[in-house]
Amino acid sequence: MQLKNYDGLAALVTGASSGIGRVLALRLSKAGARVALVARREVELETLASEIRESGGEVLVLPCDVAESEQASEASKRALEAFGTVDILVNNAGYGGQSNFLDWDLEDMERMMRVNYFGALYFTKALLPQMVERKSGWLVFVSSVSGRIASPEKSAYAATKFAMTGLAEGLSLDLEVMGAGVHLMTVFPGVIRTPFFTPRMLRDMPAKTRDSMAEPEALVDAIFDALAKGKREVTFPSGLSAGYVVKALAPGFLRNQVLRVTKK
Repeated sequence: MQLKNYDGLAALVTGASSGIGRVLALRLSKAGARVALVARREVELETLASEIRESGGEVLVLPCDVAESEQASEASKRALEAFGTVDILVNNAGYGGQSNFLDWDLEDMERMMRVNYFGALYFTKALLPQMVERKSGWLVFVSSVSGRIASPEKSAYAATKFAMTGLAEGLSLDLEVMGAGVHLMTVFPGVIRTPFFTPRMLRDMPAKTRDSMAEPEALVDAIFDALAKGKREVTFPSGLSAGYVVKALAPGFLRNQVLRVTKK
């Protein structure tokens, strides 16, 4: 289901305070959508909202910890009350980390699953019913290439994104069987230059990977292009998708390549 005209549509973006979510929210507003901004950091959301309003856009600030189901439900309710509908849900909120599994703090691993996976689950559960009722809507799940191919010292993060990818894939099939009129697209970003990467993560990143980081604006271009074409998946940079084929046909070879390229 192609999405080319955003005029008058209402979108909710989680993780909108910085990085990919911030750029997506700005682009949605510029395209004519009304935008609800969701994140914990209210000051950053208000700064973004001011920028959108100055450009003539309609925006709603919804401070929320996506890991808390009641907060997610309340934010969704407020968006529906303000806009009447939510036509586009972008499940983008998430954070990462880097550690050997044995050294990774269990509380952080649990928190990461609640934010990255359950946050998407909560907002989808809250907003999908009204899309199905209208037989119209778009779900965008921002996963990661790490949700298809794991790498060293990313076990907890990869688990959250594998879970998100599985939810999106299964839900997409459910919607197709139901004839729901709702389109789901999963986004698999590679290494994008955003505050997602902490100074330690950047320091420990192989120089070749660090030098090849893509800009979030280019990723958002790819997302809008894929939505316009009605795609169900988009990997960015697109060349990374070759890894999925290699994993399926030659998993041992891919494993060795991942180990090789992640060495400093």
